[in-house]
Order: sequence, then C-alpha cells, then structure tokens
Amino acid sequence: MSADDPEIPFEEALENLERIVDDLQRGELDLAASLASYEKGVALLARCQALLDGVDRSVALLTGVEADGTPITAPFDASATPDAPARPKAAPASDGDEIDPPF
Repeated sequence: MSADDPEIPFEEALENLERIVDDLQRGELDLAASLASYEKGVALLARCQALLDGVDRSVALLTGVEADGTPITAPFDASATPDAPARPKAAPASDGDEIDPPF
C-alpha cells in the first residue's frame, strides 16, 4: 500500500510515518530521498488525521436509556473536554474553617 492509499489502516500509516521520521532524524538520506520521504510522511500524516477526524465524528456520549432499552446519545464535543483534571477542593477543617489546598 502506498502512503496516499485511501484504504491504508491507521496503525500501518502511523508505523510507516514513524519509520520515515526515524530515517529523516538519522540524516543518512541524500537530499532527494529526504524530500521524497518527507512528502510521503506528509501524505501519511494527512491519512492518520483523516482517520482520527472520522473517529471523532462517530464517538457519542451515552446520556440515558429509553424505557425500551434504546440508548439515548449525544455527539461528543472534544473541545469541551478540559486539558487537565480539576483539582479537588480541600475538606473543611474540624473547626468548620476551610483550608486552601497547598497546590
């Protein structure tokens, strides 16, 4: 399969892309071979991104279940996901005063 083959599976495209990056980082290829590898890598990266975009569109959140067992779903919005988990609040002190977390 070639890099621009629309049927190449994600895992194979990623593996090929990693191999190209390794080859380019070693710096052992001549300029023409480096350019050809870079172009193939760009095509593989585009394929991987297209596959990931398709997965993003197909992921749904289960929001409930109908009485007959049919799932109720909503589209997953990855942009609404925070980058880091929320920090827990400190538990109140025994005398009722709150203590700020040390972080």
